[in-house]
This record gives sequence, C-alpha cells and structure tokens, in this order.
Amino acid sequence: MSGPVLRWRVRRELLVVKVVAAVVFALLAVLNAGDPRGAILAGVVALVAAVLALRDILAPVRLSADGEGLVVVRGFVGSERIPWSAIERIRVDRRARFTSRTEFLEIDTGEAIFLLSRFDLGVPCQEAADELRSFRTGS
Repeated sequence: MSGPVLRWRVRRELLVVKVVAAVVFALLAVLNAGDPRGAILAGVVALVAAVLALRDILAPVRLSADGEGLVVVRGFVGSERIPWSAIERIRVDRRARFTSRTEFLEIDTGEAIFLLSRFDLGVPCQEAADELRSFRTGS
C-alpha cells in the first residue's frame, strides 16, 4: 500500500457486546443443565456470539483504501485486493421493509458485489461511500 490509507473497522463497543453475550449465554447454558432444550439453545447462541466476536478480533478492519485500490474482507477472515480500475460502482443500497430500514455499502466490480453494513464499517454507509468516492477521484 502506498500513500495515505483509509480504514473502516468494526467498533470496539460492538465487539464487547458480542463477547459479553457469549459469556452470558454460556453461563445460562451451564445453569440450565437440568433443562436440555434450554441449555442447548443457550449454548448455540453462546457459540454463535463467540464466533462473531472471534471474527471481529481476527479481522477488525473490514475495508481499507489506498492509491492502488481497496482491500475488502472476504469470507470469515480472508481479504481481497481490488484495484480501482476494477471497481465499476460504489453506492449505498437502501431497503425499507415494514418498520425496519437497512443500508449497505455496495462495491460492484462487475464480477462480484461486496456488501458492508454500518456495523462492518463503524460509520454510516453513506459517509464511507462519500469518503471512498472523493479518495478515488482525489478531490
């Protein structure tokens, strides 16, 4: 990577919430040993929260940009470098359904689409998209 680098990462507060949830549900699983269904359910939730927390620890930076292009997390903790020339579009995909609204930063290469949420980026998707566009054009 050369020149200035922009990075978007998972917020530490979100990691702490996942770790606390994993610990709390693991304790619930142990305390509910007499109720197999409750213990299994709490154990599964603890395991999922622990796996999500582990991903945040191993790959906290989900997106970075430099003069050559982007590096995006792919899979559990892998990453992929995308040169600026391969990026066709950067936009924010907004969806509303009933009372909920979701936003994703969409990076389209023509061959693949990378979707990152505000939870991945640590900032609102529109803010990251604006920063990426201005960084790419140099303005």
